[in-house]
Amino acid sequence: MAPKSVGLTAFGGYIPRLRLQRKSITGANAWIAPNLVGKSKGERSMGNWDEDPITMAVEAARDLLGGDEDRSHVDALYLGSTTLPFSDRLNAGIAAAALTLEQDIQAVDVASTQRAGTTALLQALNGVAAEAHKHALVCASDKRKTRAASPQELEFGDGAAALAVGSDKLIARFIGSHTATIDFVDHFRGSGEEFDYGWEERWIRDEGLAKIVPACVEGVLQKTGVSASEINHFVMPCTFPNLPQKLAKACGILPETVADTLRAVCGETGAAHALVMLVHTLQKAKPGEKILLVNFGGGCDAVLFETTELLTAMQGDATRRGIVGSLADRQEETNYMKFLTFNGLVEWEQGMRAEQDKKTALTTLYRNEDAIMGLVGGRCTETGVVQFPRSRISVAPNKPTVDTQEPYKFADRKATILSWSADYLSFSMNPPNHYGIMMFEGGGRIMMDIADVVPGEVDSGLEVRMVFRVKDTDDKRGFKRYFWKAVPVRNVVATAQAAE
Repeated sequence: MAPKSVGLTAFGGYIPRLRLQRKSITGANAWIAPNLVGKSKGERSMGNWDEDPITMAVEAARDLLGGDEDRSHVDALYLGSTTLPFSDRLNAGIAAAALTLEQDIQAVDVASTQRAGTTALLQALNGVAAEAHKHALVCASDKRKTRAASPQELEFGDGAAALAVGSDKLIARFIGSHTATIDFVDHFRGSGEEFDYGWEERWIRDEGLAKIVPACVEGVLQKTGVSASEINHFVMPCTFPNLPQKLAKACGILPETVADTLRAVCGETGAAHALVMLVHTLQKAKPGEKILLVNFGGGCDAVLFETTELLTAMQGDATRRGIVGSLADRQEETNYMKFLTFNGLVEWEQGMRAEQDKKTALTTLYRNEDAIMGLVGGRCTETGVVQFPRSRISVAPNKPTVDTQEPYKFADRKATILSWSADYLSFSMNPPNHYGIMMFEGGGRIMMDIADVVPGEVDSGLEVRMVFRVKDTDDKRGFKRYFWKAVPVRNVVATAQAAE
């Protein structure tokens, strides 16, 4: 019997809308670190104050899944990150609840290495090949803190990517992989520490990357019988300029096949970046091309794919943003202090209105998980009236029926702003605090916060979409509370995809 063919069936991506200009960073720190001026070109992605690795992973997964309400086919979720918000709570379980996946799925956190994304991907591929799963969802996401005036502050970025793994309708067939596990410490972050500690660059480049990567690439090529000259896309995250081209050449791979590291437009997104670059490559690749994905960190992963004819149809799906569309949906940010504040790198006076106990009632969260995490309301099966939250008694004005409601998902439905306010009096991490009543297509109204907007942008009738975000944080106990917010629907994504 021929071995089972497995591979990628869909992709999704998410890069935060805010893009901090690197010249803002170097300009603010020129008095103490003038040597950084040479790195001032371009921009890095900057997560909003209410974004973290879970919310970004959810957005990448939603981009992959689309508006399909039936997600019962997903039977495994792997989440790779080095900055997961909870050390002892299943972070992938939070993402699964937000995505309204079935409770009988397997959910796994993969952490502690820059290879977390590719490790999660390989686990999913192996699981499907072994028939332990049929349709696995792989997400990788990172939002790393950096010291002010450090090279990492300029090189890093925030982002996420998602890939679906299965055995049917493949857009990229998995050919093979090779992994080397080597405790080569190029950087580390100890337990309880906020920042990475990096070693000397020449050591990392010459003793680490230059020796470990070629050996791993040779390993996968030998296993699969594929020659180096057959590689069409060499995808490898790397912050050293021109090093991927040199490594490709050392492996016998044409330097012109090296994929864009996206440094100029978003920076390196940590454990997510290998998958971010892979999704970006899939959005540009042609059928029948071989993609070699290489990821360095505590050793190396080398994963080989071959694209199929089905990739073209997915590239033409206007509803799928991917990395290309997500990069196009951008807002320049030049306020360096906002970046420091959003990432908790400066203490600031929040005022008396911020002084409140934000302890979360975990019993209430559990009992109302579908509404809070999944934005699931109710629809009366007799009258068709839709409401949020769901209750035993329908809000139908002329027929208040009892126990007639079925679950009704709001998260992927179109909505417009009915009424709104921009409040400077209540506490907000990014004043003014925009909120209002969202009116959903098909019925239902919900009052919620409005995110990713600037003063003057919000108005009644504005079309919005729902996003999963941090609602607030209980700093006293280290607990994050999540809910859904509204953001404007912007057409720049479709324009960018058409241009590609």
